[in-house]
Amino acid sequence: MTTYSGAGAAQRRLRAASRPVVRRLWDIEVIGYDRLPETGGAILCPNHISFLDSAFLMLTAPRNISFLGKAEYLDSWSTRFLFPALGMIPVDRSGGRQSVEALDSAAEVLRRGELFGVFPEGTRSRTGALGNGHTGAARLATRTGVPIYPVGITGTDEIQAPGARLPAVGKSCRIEIGEPIETESFRRPGEQRQAWRELTDTVMDAIAGLSGQRRAGDSSVVRLPERAAVVTADKQLASVS
Repeated sequence: MTTYSGAGAAQRRLRAASRPVVRRLWDIEVIGYDRLPETGGAILCPNHISFLDSAFLMLTAPRNISFLGKAEYLDSWSTRFLFPALGMIPVDRSGGRQSVEALDSAAEVLRRGELFGVFPEGTRSRTGALGNGHTGAARLATRTGVPIYPVGITGTDEIQAPGARLPAVGKSCRIEIGEPIETESFRRPGEQRQAWRELTDTVMDAIAGLSGQRRAGDSSVVRLPERAAVVTADKQLASVS
């Protein structure tokens, strides 16, 4: 069994080296990054509209972020070693033992006091709607006792839409970190599956409010009010070490 330890020095080096390039190519507005804890584990749950979502979140965050990513990325020689080195833990989306092993590795990352990203939709949206959430993040959070931070991403689908081979330069996007969702009350022995579903739905509602997306099967969405802590990518990336 291959062990995946999450993000480390390679991600920190890439983030530092990429700052000048990212600043020149795209205007990334980041909001609410001051809500993230300076230390300690937490789960980030973004919506997923572009291949670039995890990269832009990783490159603008003040701390390393490991991610669950589909195991199919390891089928390509170009990403087989790069993605795990940058913090991706592969998960077999068909379920089974390999999925359990991925969650075990993710739990170890969180217990070390690090940040971990999970796209609860499990795949990129092709319709613009926010898909139904899987319960993996809820399972991780209740298992490790860490909070979940909903994340709303907009504009990355204009930079690189699903199916596009290369990103378009000169465009803008926005990443907003929402208020933390504490998970202790969702630890309910005897009715844990229902609690995971409730927590997941709570997270998905918060993501929809941040991203402005309608939920799949819902014709309306209410945008949460914008809050303080708006900084540009130029300022944010300059402060990342």
